[in-house]
Amino acid sequence: MTPRRILVTDGSQRSALAVVRSLGRAGHRVFVCATRAPSLAGASRFAVAQGEVADGLHAPAQFVEDVRSLIERWRIDMLIPIAESSLLALLPEREQLGVAIPFPDADSFRAISNKQALLESAARVGIAVPRHLVLRTPEDASAIDPALLDYPVVLKPARSVAEHGGQRVATGVRHVADADALRPELASLSAAAFPLMVQQRIVGPGIGIFLLTWQGAELAAFAHRRLREKPPSGGVSVYAESVIADPQLLERSRALLEQFKWNGVAMVEYKLHVSTGIPYLMEVNGRFWGSLQLAIDAGVDFPALLVAAASDESPQPVTSYRAGTRSRWWWGDVDHLLARWSKGAKALSLPADAPSRMRSTFDFLVFWRPRDRSDVLRLGDPRPFFRETIDWFRGR
Repeated sequence: MTPRRILVTDGSQRSALAVVRSLGRAGHRVFVCATRAPSLAGASRFAVAQGEVADGLHAPAQFVEDVRSLIERWRIDMLIPIAESSLLALLPEREQLGVAIPFPDADSFRAISNKQALLESAARVGIAVPRHLVLRTPEDASAIDPALLDYPVVLKPARSVAEHGGQRVATGVRHVADADALRPELASLSAAAFPLMVQQRIVGPGIGIFLLTWQGAELAAFAHRRLREKPPSGGVSVYAESVIADPQLLERSRALLEQFKWNGVAMVEYKLHVSTGIPYLMEVNGRFWGSLQLAIDAGVDFPALLVAAASDESPQPVTSYRAGTRSRWWWGDVDHLLARWSKGAKALSLPADAPSRMRSTFDFLVFWRPRDRSDVLRLGDPRPFFRETIDWFRGR
């Protein structure tokens, strides 16, 4: 293994911390940048140095210049962007930056990030997709007849990071319980949210299929099941467990990525319908994901494998891992519990079979189970947890 000098962006994210720890243990010199220092990943003992950069979402041009400056100062030879906004800003500048970026080209990344196009591709490879209709403009939204939809539904922008009026805007998902609530929700959306999908809401546990493909070869696969999420109705996992991937779902996920000629890491996210058990595609994240540390703990070190592949070291594919490993993001789990107690089930858009507040509290108070790991707190690298704790209290 040849040690590399690697810059990891978006140091405030848990996935960045998992990447830094992985690559530092592998013997690489890892540097971190974020909009504010010290950052979560920058606090790790595996981070050689950290620097501040502009926000990749709101000031992408300045962000690219700041990253370029750090590349020159630290003599970086590989760059790993973490957030979608960072990838959108940096991938088109690959040649000008002059460093390896082990991700597909900008066009491929944009294509797989388009949820509307993604669902069309998924149907072609036999993956179930939720029923949906597409509203291309706010005018389409005003013409829709709320009585024609089956509720509850989800309002989902086609892109998580949209471009509108020359600016990039982060968009989010909204849940709508009934016809009376639809028009007010649509009216409250900005033009940046369009095109917008009005999608059947699939109720059931979240399943993630994680893959690393490189130059047509599969180097690693992993799967997890979400046990608790933030927000409680569905979002990022705060408590998750490694599971054996369903062979058919894994094969269809591979086929989906092949539609986009994918080269790198990706998370293919599904919801298992609570009644039928059918997995419905939610989205694909063509980047490192929030529960990355769980995969590493279970035996699939995606960051180290990706860097080795991008360095032409021909790593051996990882074909097995430990099922039943669980990872808990402590402060995310606290947020989950606070949401359960501060808002009712209707306000949180919870399904009818969601655990009660009391059940959720009892589950939270089980601080440890066999095969549990803390996502952030590690005795050999405790400073990120202290950094996160300070930031959590400052944000309350």
